Amino acid sequence: MVTSQHAAASKAPGILDRERIIAKAGFNRWMVPPAALAIHLCIGMAYGFSVFWKPLQAVLLGADGEPVPECSAGAVTFSEKAAGTLKALAATDCNWSQFDLGWMYTFFFVLLGVSAAIWGGWLERAGPRKAGVVAALCWCGGLVISALGVHWHQLWMLWLGSGVIGGVGLGLGYISPVSTLIKWFPDRRGMATGMAIMGFGGGAMIGSPLATILMDHFKSATEPGVWQTFIALAAIYTVFMLIGAFNYRLPPLGWKPEGWTPPAATNAMITSNHVDLKNAHKTPQFWLLWLMLTMNVSACIGIIGAASPMLQETFGGALINQPELTYPDIKKDATMAAAAGAIGAGFVGLISLMNIFGRIAWASSSDFLGRKNTYYIFFVLGAALYVLASFGAEWKSLAIVVACFCIIASMYGGGFSTIPAYLADMFGTQFVGAIHGRLLTAWSTAGIVGPVIVNYLHDTRAAAGVPPDQIYGPIYFILAGLLGIGLVANLLVRPVNPKWHMTEEELAETHAKLHESAEPAKTGSFGIGKGGLDAKAVPFWLLVGIPLAWGVWVTIRKSVDLFM
Repeated sequence: MVTSQHAAASKAPGILDRERIIAKAGFNRWMVPPAALAIHLCIGMAYGFSVFWKPLQAVLLGADGEPVPECSAGAVTFSEKAAGTLKALAATDCNWSQFDLGWMYTFFFVLLGVSAAIWGGWLERAGPRKAGVVAALCWCGGLVISALGVHWHQLWMLWLGSGVIGGVGLGLGYISPVSTLIKWFPDRRGMATGMAIMGFGGGAMIGSPLATILMDHFKSATEPGVWQTFIALAAIYTVFMLIGAFNYRLPPLGWKPEGWTPPAATNAMITSNHVDLKNAHKTPQFWLLWLMLTMNVSACIGIIGAASPMLQETFGGALINQPELTYPDIKKDATMAAAAGAIGAGFVGLISLMNIFGRIAWASSSDFLGRKNTYYIFFVLGAALYVLASFGAEWKSLAIVVACFCIIASMYGGGFSTIPAYLADMFGTQFVGAIHGRLLTAWSTAGIVGPVIVNYLHDTRAAAGVPPDQIYGPIYFILAGLLGIGLVANLLVRPVNPKWHMTEEELAETHAKLHESAEPAKTGSFGIGKGGLDAKAVPFWLLVGIPLAWGVWVTIRKSVDLFM
């Protein structure tokens, strides 16, 4: 008897296991989106890491109280800069340059895509709670390692800590809620994923001003307060990410919202079948969607990354009510340069807001427009806006250029939040999280392609003597061409060939491996999924909603003040 009880106990699922988080009677599905937001708002700080660059460039001070030279001081060519960076990795007698620190940003998004692709399958087997906890340990542990790197002035520790280990946390945290939300909201796939992925875009709006406040609190005459800020952020993010991870729940097998009828019978672009992870990349649909995401992100990320200097170079003195002055003119005056830079920062703030707004607005709209039609809008409207922005720059119309790029930024965010629902429509929901993880290698690719195109063309045209206000016009046309490639890829998307669909036997075997019940749950059974914003959900939504609202308010306030 004792042996039997011991055996039964040994088979009990652990607190992080997938079987442990199957929803029970009375669970409210509206508890899942804030759980996802709690994680995404933390890892989204990756977008705001540039707030640390200037303080980190002046960590070491000389006897006169001024920052000592950078390790790559005097470097002009790329090879000289690279040599300086190699020296900076372990040097303790020279400061780091933005070039040295910027590699962390590259590592973030390369590792995000790579880790999501590698461990997406594990996530589906382990469940979102375990993946969320691992993401918290990686992201927050990476911040702690980076703090030690700052304290000991070891650049390699920042690269390893936040860049590599933190990048793995980004990938797992980013995809951890995708398949879960799609399964809870089969009736509103786009809205559900949009709510979660909106948080990744909003993380910097909270994290950047919070980091600034913390650095101001910790700094001293000889210390910029960066390593202490990393520790504080790690502690705050650990709490929020664990709250999110432990509130993940999975619906019972076969559960559907009460009164909802799957649309597969009337919409050929939404399948009720499933494609195995091992076969998804063998279909043309996967690679067409991969190409679409690559083109959409490449066309936007490079120009978004250059938004502030782009605006200053294009409009020069017109930004500070002195239209007769060019950008080189205002650079010569520190006061005018600071005023123009502040307006450029306000422009970046507006773009950030539209990026976040687009993630929820476009994804939600795709539930009604259809995923394919939504991407048609991204590509056609985006290309037209780039052409219009080129004319707007020529006409020196600040309003046209700002409006164009705000809408483009919204579609950049919308592309990220709509693609998981598009994948679920094509490949079913059983492996959508893992398939999404593999597709995110498109983001890693675009994170290199987009900035290289924009920065290379900018530098070569500037070196050729092209006036600053005329540099970007032709670049916009090239980016419009990238969107044209995406448009063709979207046009070619068709429903997946039935030969790739899993059979009922294969699906049953998969469910058995995941320890899912052989008996599908009844539609709306035991009140699972009901509740809306009830007494349990409202406090959880406030926990994530108040910080997000604060970040939005700070950004709007700065943007409005700068453009008035």
